[in-house]
Amino acid sequence: MEKKATFFFFGFGQSAKYFLKELSKSKKKFNFFTTNTSKTRNIYFNKKKYLSFKFKDDNFDKSLLQSLKQSEYILVSIPPQGRNDVVLKRFSKNLKNLKFKKLIYLSATSVYGNHNGKWVSENSQLKGKTKLGTRRIAAENKWKIFRDKSHHDINILRVSGIYSKESNVIKKIKKKKIYVKEEKFFSRIRVEDLALIIKKIFFSKKKSMILNASDDKPATNKEVAFFVAKLLKIKYLKPVSILNFKNKMIKEFYKDSKRVSNTNMKRKLKLKLKYPTYKKGLIDIFNNLN
Repeated sequence: MEKKATFFFFGFGQSAKYFLKELSKSKKKFNFFTTNTSKTRNIYFNKKKYLSFKFKDDNFDKSLLQSLKQSEYILVSIPPQGRNDVVLKRFSKNLKNLKFKKLIYLSATSVYGNHNGKWVSENSQLKGKTKLGTRRIAAENKWKIFRDKSHHDINILRVSGIYSKESNVIKKIKKKKIYVKEEKFFSRIRVEDLALIIKKIFFSKKKSMILNASDDKPATNKEVAFFVAKLLKIKYLKPVSILNFKNKMIKEFYKDSKRVSNTNMKRKLKLKLKYPTYKKGLIDIFNNLN
């Protein structure tokens, strides 16, 4: 009888949900546990029931430790708070003594900072100076120290801007017919491809990888906005300066410009993306609009 693989996810956001969808497509039998910030409860996803434990700051349901102990594959998708990774802060001693097969920490390409539109790879200098970038660098460094001390298989996945059927630039431009006039290069990844990358890492024989998760074609914000306008048959988009935005996070986002290479990721995982370009990903979303 085939042994069930057991997964434990710290955080159950968009990436984790799409991974669970991807895993459910296969014939593999599995157990799955996750966390939330309110209370321990059963959650229902794709008509199946899973247990979600309370974990918020220093408060967590102690019974999650038993499920964590049983788990072979761990995903950490909770963003850092300040310069601390909340999972390592609370569970580093527990994780050190466990015998899990593989852990993936979802980082972000904000660690690279601004490279003035040039290509970056996993070996590029980490120049992140925004609040998000510096926090991610600090968290990555803590996971690297933990990896070296514990000798566990710890993988870091630097994720580009995620888009999906639920959250995408098509919806944004339909709502507000504007674009940011300052041209910056960004990389993207459709969430279904991200889920596939996570699955490939979990079942890869390669250990302790640092990989970028991005598609094949970085593009400027203006290029993407005009492509969407053409899809929607919008004749005019109003140019708006980033200086006019009040949201500090958006302003920080536009400080960086870089093209993120996925060559290493595709080679190591032997992976072919379903949505290798933003055009293919957005056309699919557009064709399935309600």
